[in-house]
Amino acid sequence: MTHSSRPTEEATRRPFGDPIVLALSIGFIVAFLSLSLYDIERVASTISQGFAWTALTLGSYFQLLLLMTFLIAMGLALTPAAKARIGNLDAPEMGTFKWVSIILCALLGGGGVFFATGEPIYHFVVTPPAFDTEPGTAEAVAGALAQSFTHWGFMAWAVLGSLTAVVLAHAHYVKGQPLQPRTLLYPVFGERLMRGPLGSVVDACCVIGVVAGTVGPIGFLATQVSFGLHELFGLPEGYTGQLIILAVLGAIYVLSSMSGVHKGIQLLSRFNVLLALAIGAVIVVFGPTLFLTNSYMASMGAYVSGFFTMATMTADTAPAWWMQWWTVFFFAWFIGYAPLMAIFVARISRGRTIREMILAVAVLAPLATTIWFTLLGGTGIYYQLTDVIDITEALENFQFDVATLTVAQALPGGTWMAMAILLLTTIFVATTGDSMSYAIAVVGAGHDAPSPYMRAFWGIAMAMMAAVLLYMGAGQIGALQQFIVITAIPVSLILLPSLWNGPQAAYAMAREQGLID
Repeated sequence: MTHSSRPTEEATRRPFGDPIVLALSIGFIVAFLSLSLYDIERVASTISQGFAWTALTLGSYFQLLLLMTFLIAMGLALTPAAKARIGNLDAPEMGTFKWVSIILCALLGGGGVFFATGEPIYHFVVTPPAFDTEPGTAEAVAGALAQSFTHWGFMAWAVLGSLTAVVLAHAHYVKGQPLQPRTLLYPVFGERLMRGPLGSVVDACCVIGVVAGTVGPIGFLATQVSFGLHELFGLPEGYTGQLIILAVLGAIYVLSSMSGVHKGIQLLSRFNVLLALAIGAVIVVFGPTLFLTNSYMASMGAYVSGFFTMATMTADTAPAWWMQWWTVFFFAWFIGYAPLMAIFVARISRGRTIREMILAVAVLAPLATTIWFTLLGGTGIYYQLTDVIDITEALENFQFDVATLTVAQALPGGTWMAMAILLLTTIFVATTGDSMSYAIAVVGAGHDAPSPYMRAFWGIAMAMMAAVLLYMGAGQIGALQQFIVITAIPVSLILLPSLWNGPQAAYAMAREQGLID
């Protein structure tokens, strides 16, 4: 028996979705902003302490969760069950280029540009604990890129949409269960979770994690574009300019989200991938091509050979501050996003086989990410190595917006490349904003056709939250970013059953489709 994804009668009566999810999620936003206005120092300090405790106490657990998800997903992709198709369609709902573009843009997001330049250069000037090379030397290049690949590579992508997406696809499109994070826990808690308030709390935890993780890049983008326009064209840098940037960005992704997966979201994603390819082509043709090629080969070798060493390094074998601000921060960020990203991946992958979906998310996308990090970060390393630029001080102060713009201006056609990279970052953040506005609305509705007004509501809410936090100062955006590490605690527990249920769901789909006995 198969189910379509039409809204149920109950969902139609509730255009704003589950009232408990809505109340808890909005309550979090209001409480965070109110407490910040009341005592900004205490909020930042409390979150910082929670962040440090979580990283130290649960960092290894987060790392193990990502590692196990990747290994089990890869094993599943090799089984006969991986031939099963998602969503009961005989052919994919959208073309391969569109589909891969949406996956790349939604899941990589603003961080993919924000950190692609700065992180490899940071690891070049401050040697990561897994390596013992002299910082700032030619020998340090491979390790610097390999460390970035660990944070943005196979494990990070696998947790965003492999096993969890399989569980959700089977539960929703075959069993008719809602497209909500609580569905991931159905095999453990059964029907009472789906109907009771606990399910609403589960969904709200995931929505809050995504809000915390998305508002940060939206706010950082406003400061980055404002800084870039000031540097390039001498425009005044300040809160008014940041508000205008937020308004434009919000308008782009709200309209895109309202138009749906097949219109705005897919158009923005395709445009962004084409722009990224154009920027990449300019770097390959006019940049330090031989250096980048050799660096990619060497760093992929270092990444693959040191994969388990870097993946399993803990605060006992590396400086606690380093683990906290790098590996654990990124892994917790991806965990916080994972349930809603899985919903999004399951939605856009209808008609694809399980194998196609896992390989696209956990292999193809990470490989594209490593190439992208090498083009931007590797070029930055080359300029740093040859004394064209020196951004050591900016990076040691975690000023990644300075790094991105400095490298962009040093590229051939400096100002034009800087403008292109600023535009690319903006659209990347917009594609995260529209896909997450859509996914949060899906969680509230429980099906994949939520009200356009609900999508708009969440998009506007996140932009407004970023505006208020920017008014308080960029530090409060940073505090919200740290908060996602704390939200990763409950969200990680929601992901855990998928390690077992992902393969189970895949085999069930394969049996239902007559592919295996």
